[in-house]
Amino acid sequence: MCLICDRINMIKNGTNPYFVKELETGYVVIGDNQHFYGYTLFLYKNHNHTELFQLDMEERTKFLQEMSIVAQAVANVFKPDKMNYELLGMGDAHLHWHLYPRRNGDIENYGNNGKGPVWWYPMEKMYSDENRPTESELEDMKNKLREELGGLNAACKS
Repeated sequence: MCLICDRINMIKNGTNPYFVKELETGYVVIGDNQHFYGYTLFLYKNHNHTELFQLDMEERTKFLQEMSIVAQAVANVFKPDKMNYELLGMGDAHLHWHLYPRRNGDIENYGNNGKGPVWWYPMEKMYSDENRPTESELEDMKNKLREELGGLNAACKS
């Protein structure tokens, strides 16, 4: 079983503390570590497909549309200067988006004079336990994101 499937199973049995909201094609979760405040993931529900091009056009369009709604909600709630999107899959071959709200200076002096992708920031710093939200911070983040997703999702359906 893959890590994403494990996390989805935790959502299904009510034990994933980072779970925000279920959408038609996936699950929205807050990232475990919050160096990039508001870091959110969108986990595709089906492990049978590991590439976007494997989805039929209707499913692919819906998945991309929902990811865009999640990104907009993250941007509206956490107010970044820029959003970064990653869909990689070599670590976990399960379709899932990493949505990174970016702020000027968030990778300190790493990268190109402090600018560049998130992976130019040292992993040991990014994934430090110091970057885990407290229980109350996590609940606040989830509630704000859930509320924003509800409004955006309803607006897209009308």
